[in-house]
Amino acid sequence: MKTLLITFLTCLVFSFHAQAQSQYDEALAQKLGADERGMKKYVMAFLLRGDRVAEYSPEQRSEIQAGHMVNIGKMADMGKLIVAGPFFGNDDLRGIYIFDVQTLEEAKALTETDPAIKAGVLKMDLKEWYGSAALMMLPELYPKVAKTSIQ
Repeated sequence: MKTLLITFLTCLVFSFHAQAQSQYDEALAQKLGADERGMKKYVMAFLLRGDRVAEYSPEQRSEIQAGHMVNIGKMADMGKLIVAGPFFGNDDLRGIYIFDVQTLEEAKALTETDPAIKAGVLKMDLKEWYGSAALMMLPELYPKVAKTSIQ
């Protein structure tokens, strides 16, 4: 039984591998900056609750949040921000960004443009990340599934 299961799984893996190779689009892979595995380097930013949140009134925090959202749009329009979104709940981990940049320094410079970072309402923890190059297609696909803008 164990041998049969291993044989089945091996065939399944080879089947998926063959299917993936038959669907390979070299031009698309090059456009997206994919390596031979269909992956590429990004920088992920974990947005954390800042140390200065309590210093601001609800109205001030609302203005800071509005600026934060405008900044997200600017970074996306620049083609540097590929994914952004909040986490559910009210924990210290508030959200993520995934940047299409090569260095932590580039990502740090982008995060420093954020009004919420400048105000100390948010802070960032940056990590280099290796993920699917297909993420680069999200900015093109997102408007097709969103009825209303988040900005």
